[in-house]
Amino acid sequence: MRLNTASAIPRFHTHEGAPAKRINPEQALRRSVLSCLLWEKEFYEDGKSIADRITESAAQVSKETVAALAVEARNVHGLRHAPLMLLLDLIRRGGPGVADAIADTVRRADELGELVALYWRDGRKMLPRQMRTGLGKAFEKFSEYQFAKYDRDGPVKLRDALFMAHPKPGNADREALYKRIAERQLATPDTWEVGLSGGADKKKTFERLIREGKLGYLALLRNLRNMVEAGCDMELVKEAIITRKGADLVWPFRYVAAARAVPQLEPVIDQALCEAIASGPRLSGKTVVLVDVSYSMVAPLSQRSDMTRMDAAAALASVLNGDVRAFTFSDQVVEVPPRRGMAGVDAVINSQTHHGTYLGAAVQAINAQVQHDRLIVITDEQSADRVPDPGAKHAYMINVASNQNGVGYGRWTHIDGFSEAVIRFITQIENADDRRAA
Repeated sequence: MRLNTASAIPRFHTHEGAPAKRINPEQALRRSVLSCLLWEKEFYEDGKSIADRITESAAQVSKETVAALAVEARNVHGLRHAPLMLLLDLIRRGGPGVADAIADTVRRADELGELVALYWRDGRKMLPRQMRTGLGKAFEKFSEYQFAKYDRDGPVKLRDALFMAHPKPGNADREALYKRIAERQLATPDTWEVGLSGGADKKKTFERLIREGKLGYLALLRNLRNMVEAGCDMELVKEAIITRKGADLVWPFRYVAAARAVPQLEPVIDQALCEAIASGPRLSGKTVVLVDVSYSMVAPLSQRSDMTRMDAAAALASVLNGDVRAFTFSDQVVEVPPRRGMAGVDAVINSQTHHGTYLGAAVQAINAQVQHDRLIVITDEQSADRVPDPGAKHAYMINVASNQNGVGYGRWTHIDGFSEAVIRFITQIENADDRRAA
């Protein structure tokens, strides 16, 4: 019997047909997690298949790797549900380190109940000791305000998580707080949701919360239309936008969504985005950014969002700081003005018709025709043609989708995700290379 035949060698291809790179389980896990809004359907794959692949890939790598990725996904990239899926893998394996990973990953009080709900997805069962210990440690991170803000009537209430975790209060005040959680007698949180649901005046509520610093930056951006309709003091609102208090985990495309919702505030939103760019790391040398504007990138980020993968990619391209030339690719390669902020987003999206995914031809054209020290490609990696090696000293493939196969490995430095953390990662990589070379 002959085994050394072509059919015996597995072939990997993108959904558009280009040869894909064979990757190891850790790489497969990162590409599935860091661009994933869990359970959400993407252009080529449904949410369940992506979630199943996360579970399968996690089981093939070390616990330490899974734990580190969960913490990174939640605290660096700002993802919420995919990190909890990674914690489930750790919980199933058990052993030392699981409790610390849970405590380090859980960032919001409602995630205490969400993790239990995920664990009970296939039926209620006793929580393992490490899970109970981790939840107990996580309970220690939150104030009464944070607990009250997320004490909701879900399948697993905050009090349910408390009874199962049995956190040990360090003092009498904490003991009293846990008793109020158990009795659901927490002090009513001073949030815009509570105020408006109770019939409070919209204008007065939003203005007061802004003045008192109690409105988070993401909540600010998401409620701009409500504030305009309520007749809020626009000078106060504009100052809050520019100040950017608490904007560390707000993704760049959130600014785009806010500007589309309230066009009259786009100038000040753009100013805030540009100030965020200016405060970020500046890339040395000459950079080419190549953005995928093919049809698959028009897919929405989630069922409830009108923002797309293309919006996320264009926003990332618009926050690059340095000597940059910007190009898009679909059926052809088009150079666009390397504008920053909202103008850069518009330039990318309106550059050409959104159709084919000829990344290979685009990279070949950049290699041959454009002088550059660094090439950054932002794409879902589903090329229709073979992708050559990059010609630049530094070359990065930023993947903004969770598709199973991709092309950006080998000579490419592969990065997953659509937060500005991926840009910081590039500077960290190159700074480390410079230190080693010195």
